Amino acid sequence: MAKKLYVGNLSYNTTDASLKDAFSPMGVVESANVITDKMTGRSRGFGFVTMTNDDEALAAIEKMNGAEVEGRKLTVNEAKPLSERPPRRNFDSNRSGGSSRY
Repeated sequence: MAKKLYVGNLSYNTTDASLKDAFSPMGVVESANVITDKMTGRSRGFGFVTMTNDDEALAAIEKMNGAEVEGRKLTVNEAKPLSERPPRRNFDSNRSGGSSRY
């Protein structure tokens, strides 16, 4: 069964391909995604790697957690599911302009 890993403290120059290449020696990488900012397209400094085998994923965590890649020490652990968050509040929804003070 595939296991998804969180990879933090990535260099802003890291790409999906270079992330996949870094984890490939530990086993088969199903996917590697660097998370980017929607507005700028710039890396947010973290990503996710999905390994096809649980044993290979555990080996990747052991070997890559704390390893230096592109000048940065990585944080690698098993990804946790996204918890449900409350809806975002929009403070300006009822205003038509003017001062931000009441």
